[in-house]
Amino acid sequence: QVQLVESGGGLVQAGGSLRLSCAASGRTFSSHAMGWFRQAPGKEREFVAAISWSGGSTYYADSVKGRFTISRDNAKNTVYLQMNSLKPEDTAVYYCNAWTTSENYWGQGTQVTVSS
Repeated sequence: QVQLVESGGGLVQAGGSLRLSCAASGRTFSSHAMGWFRQAPGKEREFVAAISWSGGSTYYADSVKGRFTISRDNAKNTVYLQMNSLKPEDTAVYYCNAWTTSENYWGQGTQVTVSS
């Protein structure tokens, strides 16, 4: 059974940092692009960051560029999201996503709350 399990969320003050992890199991994801999305209460799920299967290319939403860094360790089947200079508007459930042209997997999400 394929699973993506996020961890690392929590409550942090504005200006603080958190590091999210997404551990994949059930198969290898070294050929999948992986990314992070988030959904705030009452809002649509939105793209945050993505990384190519090799880790050679990364993409960011304008709202997090310069503050968040996505990385991956294919040996550990894990993708990370380092979040610095957090703002209250970053508060959301963060979801891990892994995909190819024919497959798409989602995690259950981890809550990130940034207090002002």
